[in-house]
Amino acid sequence: MPSTAQEPKSRSSPSARHGKLFVLDLSGARIFSVSTDASDVRTLVTGCRHPDGIAIDAVAGHIYWTNMGVPSRNDGSIERADLDGGNRTTVVPQGATFTPKQLILEKKSGKLYWGDREGMRVMRCNLDGSHVETLVQTGQGESDRRDETRHCIGIAVDPERGHFYWTQKGSDNGNIGRIFRAGIEIPAGQSPSNRKDIEVVYDGLPEPIDLEIDPETRTLYWTDRGDPPRGNTVNRAPLDAPKGQRPPPEIVFKNLMEGIGIALDAPGNHMYMTDLGGSVYAAALDGSEPRVLQFVQGNLAGIAFIPGL
Repeated sequence: MPSTAQEPKSRSSPSARHGKLFVLDLSGARIFSVSTDASDVRTLVTGCRHPDGIAIDAVAGHIYWTNMGVPSRNDGSIERADLDGGNRTTVVPQGATFTPKQLILEKKSGKLYWGDREGMRVMRCNLDGSHVETLVQTGQGESDRRDETRHCIGIAVDPERGHFYWTQKGSDNGNIGRIFRAGIEIPAGQSPSNRKDIEVVYDGLPEPIDLEIDPETRTLYWTDRGDPPRGNTVNRAPLDAPKGQRPPPEIVFKNLMEGIGIALDAPGNHMYMTDLGGSVYAAALDGSEPRVLQFVQGNLAGIAFIPGL
């Protein structure tokens, strides 16, 4: 009997668009940009405190990024600068978030969403840093904080269906990583720690990290930094497959060196990835047309794409 599980929809042949990539370098404490043809590498911001997640507001001309700070000190923050690195300002000050990781700008609501690793939270705020909220709380206190299965890492938002997704990677190569989803708004009468609408989308993953959504094909993409064969990969799966009928994740890119960041140019049928080994990669969404755009650039974390620059 044929399976009724939904497979990711396909796009037409690759048609990569010219644009600019913005990349975070953990070891260099900086943000740099590079064109998608691998030219014009520029350092934009320096002195970042372990930067991890990045989001671009191309209309307003802003870069937003998270600083993890020192994980034991509860001193994470979120900053903003112009696309050329000027006018740097703090949006969420140190201590308002513990260890912020991947960052997403949800344009419809004008909100920033992020995973807070040692804070064991999924959080959001307005673009000016006001109205900081906790949407999910997976633990409290030092004992829970030592449990890596509670750590919230990657984040993606699906305003069309009213959901957000996040990863909890678990221990190194533990094969206990999970991807969750919940409603964008907490159900009435519930709280971040006891909300009943949380669903496990995938479990038993090596170490899922950052997430991205292709809204046209309704496909979820993610990096996994665990060991091969399933780790150090880019994976994808349909967003809307019914519970109990989800197909196994499809591996579309391999041989990352501790894969972290991912950015989609869905209209251009391309994706861009980073790893802690210091490389920036490009490929079509199905993994074909692979290229290395940069290498030996430090320990690379978040990446963002905007077309046309």
